[in-house]
Amino acid sequence: MRFVREIGEKGQVVIPRDIRDLLGVRPKQKIVFEVENEEVKIKQEEDAEKFLKEFFSLPKLKKPLTLKDLKKIEDESYDLP
Repeated sequence: MRFVREIGEKGQVVIPRDIRDLLGVRPKQKIVFEVENEEVKIKQEEDAEKFLKEFFSLPKLKKPLTLKDLKKIEDESYDLP
């Protein structure tokens, strides 16, 4: 999907409706611009607090994970070829 838009005098660009719908972004919601290798990615801002609450309260866990538990899991993990 490719869209071309003109930058206004104040440096503003309107995000096309199709893209807003695809990302699920709404007015007043914050988004993130990531710049890498002369490319710009637009993403929804992740709500870190909400993510962590959901992650640490997974029903499969017998008890919430601590940062120490996460560090241990990371230390024990490895990359597959």
